[in-house]
Amino acid sequence: MNFHILTLFPDMVMQGLSQSIIGRAAERGLLSIEAVNIRDYTKDKHKKVDDYPYGGGAGMLMQAQPVYDAWKAVGDRIADRAQAISPQYAPNVCVTPQGGQAQDARKQTDQAALGRIRTVYVTPQGETFSQQKAKELAREEDVIFLCGHYEGIDERVLEEIVTDYISIGDYVLTGGELPAMVMIDAISRMVPGVLNNGESGETESFEGDLLEYPQYSRPEEWHGKSVPEVLLSGNRRMIDAWRRKAAEERTKERRPDLYQKYARGQACIAALEKQKLLHMDMIELLKRGQARILFAEGANICLQDKESGIYFHTAEDEQTGHQMLKVLGEDAAAEGRSYVQTAEMPEGGVADDAAQANIGAIVLHQEFMIEPVREQFGLTNTMPCSQVVYTKREKLPITGLYRADGRSDGELPVIRPLGMEHLDTVALHYHEIADRTYVAGRIAKRAMYGAFLGEELAGFVGMHTEGSIGMLHILPEYRGRKLGKALETYMINRCLERGYTPYGQVTAENGTSKKLQESLGLCCSKSQVYWLEREP
Repeated sequence: MNFHILTLFPDMVMQGLSQSIIGRAAERGLLSIEAVNIRDYTKDKHKKVDDYPYGGGAGMLMQAQPVYDAWKAVGDRIADRAQAISPQYAPNVCVTPQGGQAQDARKQTDQAALGRIRTVYVTPQGETFSQQKAKELAREEDVIFLCGHYEGIDERVLEEIVTDYISIGDYVLTGGELPAMVMIDAISRMVPGVLNNGESGETESFEGDLLEYPQYSRPEEWHGKSVPEVLLSGNRRMIDAWRRKAAEERTKERRPDLYQKYARGQACIAALEKQKLLHMDMIELLKRGQARILFAEGANICLQDKESGIYFHTAEDEQTGHQMLKVLGEDAAAEGRSYVQTAEMPEGGVADDAAQANIGAIVLHQEFMIEPVREQFGLTNTMPCSQVVYTKREKLPITGLYRADGRSDGELPVIRPLGMEHLDTVALHYHEIADRTYVAGRIAKRAMYGAFLGEELAGFVGMHTEGSIGMLHILPEYRGRKLGKALETYMINRCLERGYTPYGQVTAENGTSKKLQESLGLCCSKSQVYWLEREP
């Protein structure tokens, strides 16, 4: 991941971010951090970057021109790097600001199709930074931070380049450098490999709307206070239960607002677990802290995955299901109107242009909701699936499947994360997902794994954004060697290590996959789930 900080004080930023965990991650190539001196881009011979504000007032204002030119220089470098790595992938980078003019043919591609580089303006006027925002920004390959000083920055350049206005709290600092460093620290912890313990970035405070449980180290007794006996027992199940209860009590005492959200989520889980296999996708979203609850009345629940934006819907009857679709449509329209300027909510309906534009996929758990969703949101591509769930808590044996020591002997594979150099191979052989950008994002998040025989990639598997195991594919010349079983076993065991319930979805016509799930002991839901998406 690459951080670019536009600042008047580059030494301050680089000294603060070159130490400890973040500094070591940068040395290992997991992060790239550059501080760009805005003064280097001023056209004033005295390196002046500020001037008096029109209309009067105290203080000075940073001018638009040096800020814009510094931002554009970074954007051009990002585009050139993307073009050099993968010409097909480069169009997902855009350095042309709103209203700006591209300088060459590659940058003249339609602005709406490209998207923009995430550019964060650090300001007390922005939305409050959160752990969820850190996870969202960690999915980007490049993030630019714009650090203001004096009385702020000329509004015109902010309108041109800024995608996110973010504050770290309701107070004013002398500049944006310290808040930018705080956010970079929090975001970096979400980047795979930055922390020595690969799970610690996902299990700390605020995950799943619970504060972290109390922690203890040696000695067993200090100042007359002993470590709770359960932590010395070695019983993992008892320890986990104690930690969960302690986290709940601490959250209820110190952050009742968070506890209220947690309690609502637990009530949803309890309702969904009455049909556990059918609803495992929604249950896991809630347990992993990835779900926004849009509607919850008994077993009528509508969620949105915070990571992918996909909506999940389950209803006891068609009337309530329609009521939930209205809530879903209003939510999507509220987000969509930011870029669908002409949308108007029709009387008695929700299927306006903004809602449709902002709904890419819905997962339904009842067949009777398919036609209403097609009519209201224009999602005509339907894929029925059976939900398959590994319900045991014990890991699967790996003997005869893959090497755990990372040393391939030519017979058994080793399994390790894929790199971006494998993107072309995955895109060539796996046709279920046509979106190359999605696959690249999964590889970048170290959520895709390959079975390697020597240095040859023989097959791959991944975890989808919403948490299901999928994208399993064995290259034709390596089939018949139990590599599919090896890869899925690896993913199931990895999920169990992280405290997840392993699950996936299998289409009705995929008999080979169904046999594999049965051989691994996964249970299949009696009813189907239905993915509805827009036609590609």
